[in-house]
Amino acid sequence: MLKKIVLIGPPGAGKTSIGKALSKELAMTFIDSDSEVEKIASKKIAEIFVDDGEPAFRKMEVEVVSKLLATFSGVIALGGGAPINEQIQKELANADFPVIFIDVSISQAANRVGFNKDRPLLLINPRQQWINLMSTRRPIYERLSSEIISSDNRKPAEVAAIICEKVKSKL
Repeated sequence: MLKKIVLIGPPGAGKTSIGKALSKELAMTFIDSDSEVEKIASKKIAEIFVDDGEPAFRKMEVEVVSKLLATFSGVIALGGGAPINEQIQKELANADFPVIFIDVSISQAANRVGFNKDRPLLLINPRQQWINLMSTRRPIYERLSSEIISSDNRKPAEVAAIICEKVKSKL
């Protein structure tokens, strides 16, 4: 029986929305690693970046994600930068559960996130920052994923249905 599915991908891919739809479709629980970090820190990620710096956020993120990967059963949406950490990469590379890369084009991502202030790595020249992030992250996302599914021009429920078909065929 499938115990967990992990969604990875860039900001604006729709990991959280798709994860919620997927968890309904599969009758599994859903958790978002960024939301968990915010709960533990009692502040928004943007505030953590400003108050404590990116290294402090990444340290909390690794702790939260490692714990979720080890103990949580359900659908997990990881923050866009989580798979960049080497420890998390090792955990995902050795996973016995599906790791789905939700891919998205810059034009679709820009429409979705509006490159808002809650995404600290996208504050200055957001389009160029997103492109830079993806040039670094895409090979990692691709290497770690068992499936790559584009969310371009699709509603979260449509992407969730595609993921269901893919993972059910592997059960």
